[in-house]
Amino acid sequence: MSDNALTDETLARLLVRGPRPVRVQLAEYDPQWPARFEARAVELRRILGDRARLIEQIGSTSVPGLAAKPIIDIVVGIDDPDDEPAYLPDLEAAGYDLRVREPQHRCLRIGEPDEPVNLHCYPPDHPETRKYLVFRDRLRADEADRHLYEATKRSLTDREWRDINYYAEAKQPVIDAILERAGWGSSLLLGG
Repeated sequence: MSDNALTDETLARLLVRGPRPVRVQLAEYDPQWPARFEARAVELRRILGDRARLIEQIGSTSVPGLAAKPIIDIVVGIDDPDDEPAYLPDLEAAGYDLRVREPQHRCLRIGEPDEPVNLHCYPPDHPETRKYLVFRDRLRADEADRHLYEATKRSLTDREWRDINYYAEAKQPVIDAILERAGWGSSLLLGG
């Protein structure tokens, strides 16, 4: 989603089925999460072939020891996510369901209810793709930031959210601080 403050109207335009109320529940880290990712990565390579320029596990389930919503998040580098006919029918035929449509980004879902996966399609060199990877790598490497992020998530779980994106927005100040400590914004990370 964009860096602008969310509104129900914005979400209604971006979400294929509109906002959905949710109560976030965290699970302790599951050592099976990497295997679930690998199984989906194999599947995505088969479905997309060389159209998938990058396949990486992102999000909290990609960080050993971190409590998370038990949803595997994956980013796939697609040269032009806005060119839906070039890849989307193949993903949908495999059971992926389009949930978010915004410029240069599509999010799809599969595996509900037992093994849910969020699949984010961005260009491989898109700033959001790089940001996901920088954030993941920082949490893997820095115990203090990993604990801070988990504490932040836990503080936000005992309530109902009008949509999961509002929960994500509430975490954003902590995410931004962690990214800053990881060097996000330096000319090196931004390719400048």
